[in-house]
Amino acid sequence: MERVTRLSSEKAVVIFTPTNDCPMSHTVTTLFSGLGVGAAVHELNKDPRGRDMERDLARRLGRNPPVPAVFIGGKLVGSTDRVMSLHLGGKLVPMLKAAGAMWL
Repeated sequence: MERVTRLSSEKAVVIFTPTNDCPMSHTVTTLFSGLGVGAAVHELNKDPRGRDMERDLARRLGRNPPVPAVFIGGKLVGSTDRVMSLHLGGKLVPMLKAAGAMWL
């Protein structure tokens, strides 16, 4: 869907969440915040086209529920498990630097 594509490239890190009180979404947004990354967070339940975007994300990720869904540099990275795996493997920070989300 064009809307997800457009929104996912508006900032270096974009997170689509069901709500801001979702524990998995909170984990991901807290991780990025702790790294000094100001991610754009889109709460699908507050968007009039949230259901359509959720279906698009489910198709892209091949899982339901599809959120949180994290995009870095306009590219779909995945959900919480993938982001945490990248972080623990030392690959997340270089990815963030390459996308211009971090400078240190």
